[in-house]
Amino acid sequence: MTAEEARRRLAAARVARLATVSAGGRPHLVPITFAADGDLVYTAVDAKPKTTTRLQRLTNIRGNHRVAVLADQYDEDWSALWWVRADGEAAILDDPAAMAEPVRLLAGRYPQYRDSPPGGPVIAIRVDRWTGWSAR
Repeated sequence: MTAEEARRRLAAARVARLATVSAGGRPHLVPITFAADGDLVYTAVDAKPKTTTRLQRLTNIRGNHRVAVLADQYDEDWSALWWVRADGEAAILDDPAAMAEPVRLLAGRYPQYRDSPPGGPVIAIRVDRWTGWSAR
């Protein structure tokens, strides 16, 4: 799969998984809503209930900026299967001016964010490697 095809498939996916690594080397994987803009992928901390406001993904990114985002499609027709991985460096945006465009992009993809925009912070991932596979 080409990098362009991987970008296209990721941008069209409704949900993905964000992988980070703790200071002790433990992988941490969470499902995310996101918006893609070329080689940038944005996800934000939103108002959905969480057990804590000290999210492990944010702690992990502060210690190690390398992350991966994975989107995939499963189908009983295995000829329709695909996955895409975007590897890159994450930054945590908490300045309202820096968060404005990513939040606008997220609200454009998810109607829930139009009524209740994510308060942030926003995780901005600059993708430096696109990989993927498709059965077709």
